[in-house]
Amino acid sequence: MAGKRKKRRRVVLKISGEALMGDLGFGIDPEVNVSISRQIKEIKGDGVEIAIVIGGGNIFRGLTAASEGMDRATADYMGMLATMLNGLALQDALEKAGVDTRVLTAIEMCELAEPYIRRRAIRHLEKGRVVIFVCGTGNPYFTTDTAAALRAIEIGAEMILKATKVDGVYTKDPVKHRTAKKFDRLGYLEVLKKKLKVMDATAISLCMDNNLPVVVFNIKKRGNIRRAVNGRKIGTIIN
Repeated sequence: MAGKRKKRRRVVLKISGEALMGDLGFGIDPEVNVSISRQIKEIKGDGVEIAIVIGGGNIFRGLTAASEGMDRATADYMGMLATMLNGLALQDALEKAGVDTRVLTAIEMCELAEPYIRRRAIRHLEKGRVVIFVCGTGNPYFTTDTAAALRAIEIGAEMILKATKVDGVYTKDPVKHRTAKKFDRLGYLEVLKKKLKVMDATAISLCMDNNLPVVVFNIKKRGNIRRAVNGRKIGTIIN
């Protein structure tokens, strides 16, 4: 039916470390962590299969450390380890909310999480578990945005929900520039040509090559994850 919203069956939720930090200057805000877990439980109750890719910028940023003289590969590996901390924290909040969860890591840490295996990840989703992907792609020089695009394609997700602290993509940082204008919709090539910082070029190119839409939205507003999954008009859609 024309105009009818399509409900996505399997999605990848990309959560930045900054989003988990909330209004703190560092680390994980417990209230934000609980709020996100409750929103995830809501959409899981709607029958949606959810995989999560989590960043680590609230604990350690590889690019920042590299710019200050640290070896880039070493800095990136440290950033990947930070995502494990965030993944375990989110798993704890989800399981306390009654959500069955599995953490899958691209860097083997058998005592903490399962190694990432594509078919195993898909099977967990089919069994109704929320899957949290940590440690990015397992390789330096790739961001967790690229990991989100890669994992979404691998598991057959229908969209990426990129959760941020602002309500979409702007011409410039809306926190610093009051004149910044928001985009309601963007094409992949527009993002690349305008050099918008919503996702890195590798992630956008992967999404473009595989026709994978991305919705960028404000996770601080309760219920926005469900709105994004249900196709409501929020944030910015890139397709």
